[in-house]
Amino acid sequence: MSRPRSWWQIRWRQFRNAPRPIVRAVASSSVVAGLLGVAYLAYDVALTRGASLPGGDLRFAAAALDVVLVLLFGSLITWLIVPLPRGSGTRSIRTPWSAALGFFAAIPIAYLALVIASQVLKPLLT
Repeated sequence: MSRPRSWWQIRWRQFRNAPRPIVRAVASSSVVAGLLGVAYLAYDVALTRGASLPGGDLRFAAAALDVVLVLLFGSLITWLIVPLPRGSGTRSIRTPWSAALGFFAAIPIAYLALVIASQVLKPLLT
């Protein structure tokens, strides 16, 4: 009789064998969040260094716009690249469930991108 797997072994196996739709949803949201996080970081660093930008200090609005855009584009891209399984047919079908998968994957990723940009990378650049 084999020994039962530890908690860590179970989680590592689940991580290595993640379903393709989940990987695609996380990857698409991560790419969007990374690109928008770099733009937010550039804006934040420019304001910190004293740049006079039109509109003044709109960091909160920029962060809110960043989150909204990550949620929208993460959902849209996931909807485009995650169709339902085809079965025996040749036509792929996209449903709102694909967009919902992208939306729920984008929520923590948008937050993590802003935290990394403002709390990790910004101190290295200022």
